[in-house]
Amino acid sequence: MTRQDAQSVVTEYIKPIYGFALRRCKSIQDAEDLSQEIACKAFKALLVKDDIVDMNKFIWTVAHNALSNYYRDTAKSVVGIPIDEVADLIPAPSSDTDCDDIDSINRLIAEIAYLSKLQRRIVIAYYFENRRQSDIANELGIPLGTVKWHLFEAKKELKRGINKMRKASELKFNPIRFNSYGINGSVGTSSPDDYFRSILSQNICYCVRNSAKTVNEIADDLGVSPVYVEAEVESLEKYGLLLSQKDKYIVNFIISEPTAELLIMQNDMYRRAAELFANELYDELVSSGILDDPGIICNQTDGPVLMTESPRADHNFILWSLIPFIAAMSGEKLMDNRISFEEVATIRPDGGHNIVHASVLSDDIKLPDDYVYMNNWCGPMWNGNGRLVHWQVDSEWSDRGDSPAFERRHSQDALRILSLYERELEERLSKDEYAWLAEHGCVKTNGDYDGDFKSSWQIVILEGEVKSKLLSIGESIKLKYKRNFDELKAPYVKAVMESVPKHLRKVKEFELQFVFHSDGWFLLHCITALLKNGKLHESTQGQRKSLMTVIS
Repeated sequence: MTRQDAQSVVTEYIKPIYGFALRRCKSIQDAEDLSQEIACKAFKALLVKDDIVDMNKFIWTVAHNALSNYYRDTAKSVVGIPIDEVADLIPAPSSDTDCDDIDSINRLIAEIAYLSKLQRRIVIAYYFENRRQSDIANELGIPLGTVKWHLFEAKKELKRGINKMRKASELKFNPIRFNSYGINGSVGTSSPDDYFRSILSQNICYCVRNSAKTVNEIADDLGVSPVYVEAEVESLEKYGLLLSQKDKYIVNFIISEPTAELLIMQNDMYRRAAELFANELYDELVSSGILDDPGIICNQTDGPVLMTESPRADHNFILWSLIPFIAAMSGEKLMDNRISFEEVATIRPDGGHNIVHASVLSDDIKLPDDYVYMNNWCGPMWNGNGRLVHWQVDSEWSDRGDSPAFERRHSQDALRILSLYERELEERLSKDEYAWLAEHGCVKTNGDYDGDFKSSWQIVILEGEVKSKLLSIGESIKLKYKRNFDELKAPYVKAVMESVPKHLRKVKEFELQFVFHSDGWFLLHCITALLKNGKLHESTQGQRKSLMTVIS
């Protein structure tokens, strides 16, 4: 080749050659020296060669040879990787790829994350930390031959990975976020906020909601390193949110992804059922005179507690507690309860015993203006001590502080409230105990603790036979409308079950047993229906902490 032609070729490649060197050298000065060396060697070789078929392949062969010499001469390695040992894994730039976009060493490092945990430890120790194979074997407690075998197999896996075009799913570019999540059952020391603490954990669960996948397959779908996925998967499996199937994982809770049509069907079903039940229940409670039964104890006042006889709570406040309580607790014998809670709930290592659920809604989903949303809803929740039951709902109309914290502490707090209530029937509590009850909206006090002093319970307390009377009213109404309820429920159940993965259908069947009973949506619609028609009125600000709480 003539000197002029050789100069023209080198000039054409000088920029990509510099990019190649800049990405692989420890300093700009070294990159300049290496690119100059590559250009000089290519120029000299071109002067004596006239049979070059693939100029691109020729230039990059010269470049890789010069790079190998650079590392050998300086006794250095890129992030600790001996270049000679993995040189055959690093592909040369193709003719249609600008060298500035190629970083084969980084690609190699990324592929190491796809190795098994043991192989990854061995590869990092040997290539990155420059440790001897015998030392690695001693530390891991495995034979030296096993270390050598893993290095050999890892090299094959890395080569396959580098030559593979990894395809990410849409989740890489459009990750989902749970619109809502919660539990059915008792919470442990952790809450759903702890389980789903990151977008990564939520997307891992969503990725395997219908079919089991390996850690590497999940990583490919999400476009992240398998190392991060592996750590999250271990945590999610530990808490029973993922199930292991050999080397694959599948979600162990229901992630509902309803369409607009299903949500509208659900909303219409609950609205129609609540209009039948809640309106008749309200009318019966008001007209029967049972709200004045002495077995219903509630001394709620918006003003200070009087030292004389405490005023009785107004009917509106009492109904805020009784309507959802009766809706949830009445008509148990009418329920289809073939599946027990124990059959489908998970016992978690933090002490929780529950069913987890989450939902994902499309960003472009459109719902009607009268759609009822579940805002800040928690419950119904109940805890008993063998003698009494504490029942409570938290909602947008109550005021109990941070919802996740409230949910975590509810069980312990409920049992303490029951204990203090029983003790106060016999003796005066301590100042700190009254302060704690007041903070939780249970009591108000007035007077000098060491002198004239009075406490007044602000929540609804049911004594004697009044509880059974109230629940019998609810049961009779549910029995009256049972056929209507069954007709409303049937198409909804059919549509929901079609969207549930086979391995979780029993869990969903259990949850559907509670439709029009103690499921939160029914209670929410009962309250909403009565607010909408003006029968029920929103509570005052001073009543919000005590709202929707019953001791029975």
